[in-house]
Amino acid sequence: MTGSIDLVADLGEGFGPWRMGDDAALLDIVTSANIACGFHAGDPRIMDATVRACVSRGVGVGAHPSFPDLVGFGRREMALTAEEVRTDVLYQLGALHAIAAYHGTRVAHIAPHGRLGNLVAVREDYARAVVDAVCRFDDELIVLAQDGELATAARSAGLRVAIVGIADRAYEDDGSLVPRSEPGAVLHDADEIRERTIRMVVEGVIRSRHGVDIPVACDTVLLHGDTAGAVALATSIRDGLRAAGVGIAPLAASAGSRQR
Repeated sequence: MTGSIDLVADLGEGFGPWRMGDDAALLDIVTSANIACGFHAGDPRIMDATVRACVSRGVGVGAHPSFPDLVGFGRREMALTAEEVRTDVLYQLGALHAIAAYHGTRVAHIAPHGRLGNLVAVREDYARAVVDAVCRFDDELIVLAQDGELATAARSAGLRVAIVGIADRAYEDDGSLVPRSEPGAVLHDADEIRERTIRMVVEGVIRSRHGVDIPVACDTVLLHGDTAGAVALATSIRDGLRAAGVGIAPLAASAGSRQR
């Protein structure tokens, strides 16, 4: 059983006057934030406001880089080269770093978003591109990832890795996520999501969509803020974990993120 767990949410995912989710409420629950850096969502004003809100609440700031896909919210596959992935990730890291520095804080972690996040788990060239960008930008960044190519490449480069458990997504038998294009990929039953998250954190297992118990050792639990009832669900998960004896602590305090 883990002594403590980080709770992270994808935040700042609006654009201009358009907003997604209740970031203010989620920031009172989570201990870390993946902040959109402008390629799938976010703009300078939203990034600035989100970082400011994180600082005021003591929430860790993380970069959430994506494919350059505003229309598709970063969830469409794009035929980018590994070099394009590297430079796009650097560009987004730099943007968030500037805003974080203005507010007297730093970017503490990186968590690739959407389709990029899916592909770095299975494509070695994309994983190495992200790791190269991180190593040259700031080798103290924690890399948030599922088990796969990105986690392997990051560890090989001496970076800290935090494995992400995703509360409301269905898993395949091999531990990968069911693609969003398939039925049942996103779970909606609040009780089911809470109980499977507690089991994932406490027992280190999660049930796949085919009923197979698979090992999932996570350092942080991702709470999506763009689903109906997201704040109530996040509160339920946090309270359920506490009731199970699990502490809620920032990512940098987790055992997994300290391992290189």
